[in-house]
Amino acid sequence: MGEWSDVCVLIPTYNEAAAIGQVLDGFEAQGFEHVLVMDGGSDDGTQEIARDHGADVREQTGSGKGQAIREAVQLIDQPYVLMLDGDATYRPDEAPAMLEPLLDGEAEHVIGNRFADMESGAMSRLNRVGNRLINRAFRVVHGRDFVDILSGYRAFTIESARRFALTADGFGIETEMAVECVKHNVTTEVVPITYECRPEEAETNLSPFRDGAVILMTLYRMAKTNNPLFYFGSVGIVSTLVGIMLGGYVAVEWFTRGISHEVIAIVSALGIIFGVQLLIFGVLSDMIVTLHREQLHYIERLSAENQPNDAGRPGDSGRREPSSEGDERS
Repeated sequence: MGEWSDVCVLIPTYNEAAAIGQVLDGFEAQGFEHVLVMDGGSDDGTQEIARDHGADVREQTGSGKGQAIREAVQLIDQPYVLMLDGDATYRPDEAPAMLEPLLDGEAEHVIGNRFADMESGAMSRLNRVGNRLINRAFRVVHGRDFVDILSGYRAFTIESARRFALTADGFGIETEMAVECVKHNVTTEVVPITYECRPEEAETNLSPFRDGAVILMTLYRMAKTNNPLFYFGSVGIVSTLVGIMLGGYVAVEWFTRGISHEVIAIVSALGIIFGVQLLIFGVLSDMIVTLHREQLHYIERLSAENQPNDAGRPGDSGRREPSSEGDERS
């Protein structure tokens, strides 16, 4: 049993033939025994190259990165997962730093911060601005600062991942995972990493505008169950303000020109009533969500107290016990 026998390296791929061999060689050099490549039906030889480099290759049943991760989580037997893209933008030699918070029992989920050390040209200016905007929106909507929620370099316990309700198919999956960490109070740490330029032969599967819009919609959609006050309140405020502005216009027209706008007045009243109702509904929903979280945390605490403290089990809060002298981390 090697040093990383409790870790499965998960690599979702789609047409990564130009880089996947380099990535797999890097993890082999680091001593990782379990590497799972979940492929989305590549037609450029990605699967054959991955098998030639010793990876366990599975073809997912659906399409998209999110589907690959959902299927992989059900297949993995190891208690710890190190996940990254197969485009050679993440460094295998930084895997120990990513896994350290998990193995020390300090976190259940680790996010690699690409902005800590990003090579020139690794990310376009448009993508950089989009990432900053999305991270800022995440802080506002969900109340946590994970610095780089779109990072594809992550480490997590398989037990925590199986608690997540993941539905996104594409690049919105990282956003969903970040929101689920907040929703389920999963202890999360951010680790600085290096983000490198992809090989010239490797083409990106990311569409900045399309995928950016999907990610922002995922952020907003998931606020419905994680931050309902923002979800319903934002629409309620807009509706109320529109109603007030229309009402102001009707009042000005009536007092200055003697013109009545009955239809606009009715629309104004309906907008104000609808907006106030949404605000009230948001407050009530937020109270229900808060109560639900408190009850869930109480149940989880009772369950943890009644579980035997067996070292090395998934979800165990203590430090992993090495299976031999060679299993000690340097």
